[in-house]
Order: sequence, then C-alpha cells, then structure tokens
Amino acid sequence: MLDRAIVAELREAVGERYYKEDQESLVTHSYDGTPMLQSLPDGVIYPGNTAEVSAVMTILNKHRIPLVSRGSGTNLCGGTVPVQGGVVMVMHRMNDILEVDLQNLTATVQPGIITKRFIEHIEGLGLFYPPDPSSMSISTIGGNIAECSGGLRGLKYGTTKDYVLGLECVLASGEIIRTGGKLMKDVAGYDLTKLLIGSEGTLAIVTEATLKLIPPPKHKKTMLAMFTDLYGAARTVSRIIENRIIPATLEFMDNPTIRVVDDYAKLGLPLNMAAILLIEQDGDFETVERDIELISEICHAEKADQISIASNQEEALKLLTARRSAFTALARLRPTTILEDATVPRSKIADMVLEINRIAQKYNVQICTFGHAGDGNLHPTATTDARDHEEIHRVEEAFAEIFEAAIQLGGTITGEHGVGLVKAPFLEWKVGSAGIAIMKNIKQAFDPLNLLNPGKMFAKETRRRVVLNRG
Repeated sequence: MLDRAIVAELREAVGERYYKEDQESLVTHSYDGTPMLQSLPDGVIYPGNTAEVSAVMTILNKHRIPLVSRGSGTNLCGGTVPVQGGVVMVMHRMNDILEVDLQNLTATVQPGIITKRFIEHIEGLGLFYPPDPSSMSISTIGGNIAECSGGLRGLKYGTTKDYVLGLECVLASGEIIRTGGKLMKDVAGYDLTKLLIGSEGTLAIVTEATLKLIPPPKHKKTMLAMFTDLYGAARTVSRIIENRIIPATLEFMDNPTIRVVDDYAKLGLPLNMAAILLIEQDGDFETVERDIELISEICHAEKADQISIASNQEEALKLLTARRSAFTALARLRPTTILEDATVPRSKIADMVLEINRIAQKYNVQICTFGHAGDGNLHPTATTDARDHEEIHRVEEAFAEIFEAAIQLGGTITGEHGVGLVKAPFLEWKVGSAGIAIMKNIKQAFDPLNLLNPGKMFAKETRRRVVLNRG
C-alpha cells in the first residue's frame, strides 16, 4: 500500500471513488491475457481526462512511484502486469469518440474506447477503419496503439501504426505533448507518433488519438482452400502475391487447429487436411471477381483438394469468426494455453511450420499453428498445464527454439504481440546489443526515472542463443 498522504493526493486528483486499493481491485489488475504471470499493484486509478492523467503523473513522478497504463489487459506478452508494484492506471473512463471529421476523413478518440465499438460507429457512418485485432470485442484503441496491434486485414491494409496520424500523450513528468495531427504529410523533426506506437506504455501515456479513416470496399468475397500438402498451401500464398494480388485476408490453419476449430464452430471441415487457407478479397466488383477467379486457379494449380466460396455475407462472416475463435477453441483443450507469435518472410511459411512441428515433437509438447499467412505472422499455440512444471519447462524451451528458427529464416521474435516481459530476454537476438543500447537511451530521454511500465522490454539478462539441430 502507498503512504496515506500520497493516496490522499491521488484521490484529490481524480475523485475519491476513482482510486482503489481494495483486494478485489488489486487482484483484478494484477494480471493480463498472458498465462502464469501475476503481480499485485499498490493501487488502481481511473482518470477521467487528460488533465487528471497529468496530475496523477506529476504526483507519482514527485514520489518516484511506478505506473502501468492499461486498457482491457488482453495483451499476451505480460505487458500490463505491474511487476514492480506501483499504480495501475485504467483508461476505461476515457472512452469517447471526440470527433469524426468527414472533410479530413479522421476520427479523434480517447484511448479507452473498445475497438469494435469504434469500428461499428465508423461503419455506421459509411467509413472504414481497417485494424481488426482478434481481441477487438474487448480490446481498446489505446491498447492497440501501445502494442501496434495487427489483425486479419493487416496484409492489405496494414496495422495500427498505418492509421494513427497524431497523439496526445502525458509524459512521466506530467507534461502533455502532442504529435502529428490531421495531416497526410509532416516531416517536422523526428516522427514521435510512430515512435510512441508500439512502445508498450514505456515512453508515455496516450490520452487522445487522431485516426485515419478510408472509404469502405464496395464488394467482398470469401473462400476456403484446403490442402493435404502443407507446401502446396505455402506455395499458394507466395504465388498469390507474385501475381500482384493483395487479398484483404489470407489466413492459415494447420491440421491440429482445423480439428479444434471445427469441433468448436461446427463448420463441417474435412479433418484430414494438412492446412487450410482462408482468403477474402474486397474492392470494386470487377476486381474482386477477377482476383477470386485467379486465386482459385492458383489453388487448383498447387493441388488444393477442395475450394469453396461463401455464397453470402452470413456464411463469410461465419468463416471469419471461426478463424478469429482459434485461440478460444484451443483454450478448451487444456488448463493453460500459451499463444505466441513469430513472423517470417511469407516464402518461408512452410519451412517455419515444419520447424514448429519438429520442435514440438523434440520437446514432446502439443503446439497448434495458425496465423496471418499473407504477412508471414504465425501463432504457434501450446496447450499445456501450468501445474506441470516439468512440461512447462519443455514448452518454454520449445518456444525459445521457435524464436531462434524464425530469426534464422529471416524473421522476428514477435510480429504483433509485443515484447513486454515474456519476449524481453530474446529482444537482443533480433536487434543486437547496439539496438538495445539505442532503445535504452530513448527510454531514458522520455522517462529518466524509469516510472512508466518498468521491467518491460529490457531484460536483466539476454537469454543464450539456441543452436538448432535439424538433423
């Protein structure tokens, strides 16, 4: 618990009812979507506006108390677990759409708005905000910005960073800064907006965001391509892109994932397939029809066993919902589900899936793989039991080898989940010691007292590299 005088200052800043330190509140905000990680904060605070966020940070900075800013806590890298105690700042009260500017095609929002609610509001106005993380029913725009969230539409439309034009943020000192704005061009100094996106709450607290909107596609078509040959599915992905076709969605599920998703969603999928590609294209009518026909030809040429095209929007939505539910379906198998992500060049997808399968067999653990095939972002997911410490150790060793395999194939340790606590020991594998030093210097410039989300991103010790033996 914090000193009573400090608590009194914090309650004065936000109101008596918006600072909590009862056991239920502390436990509720001691974990996020990452399994097997928990640490109690000293208090939980709910600011209602930017001025209150600034006042809170001024108090915490004065007393050198850590702060973790948080949305819905859906992240999967331990990013919002308060490992050094302090105060958790929950942004849910700041959940308004402040403006939709139809002349500039922008929206200005507070960070606590639920992603799906924002998307539905924008679609109701005849506009389109593409970023669509699988957690969008409960994740917040602020959380999406903190992690630079991706989603199924990332291949064609990009990720969160491609739609954030400007930010209002509060620094660790309590100072308020604004970056960017309703601008398509701005090269005035360093691009602080892009730097803050994906910084996982370690540099500043986002209190307002200006987002780019675009016109919605006029037509959509969704198809499933099913393969008994894993390499055929992977070659199909590469050939689609080689033919200058950029689908709105190009998703992959391996056989174990197919079986679990079908049992969960009751789609009647053939269970003997090595891989399924879920493909959606959107745009004008002629382009979509032409692209889907050419994609079908490519799938046939790569020996797809079955190809089906959704006959209506309801059927298409059912297929997309099934893919989004892959994690939920897998979570039913065993008490603990560890969903990871690693990204490789899309031409290396089959190699990466085979590496994951080899590594899973080596360590005798169950790993299912699905993900965004079009951008090479795969989600190897281990179903295990946290109570079995020996098995958990094998799972951890398997994931270390998976990260190493991704890097050796020209990829990275995380494509969209972030570094947080879980990936911190592996970050130097990707960026090198010089990269770590630069990042630490940036952190020092923004947050010299290390108050914002301390203990994340930078590990006390880098894990030793794995020597892979594929023999």
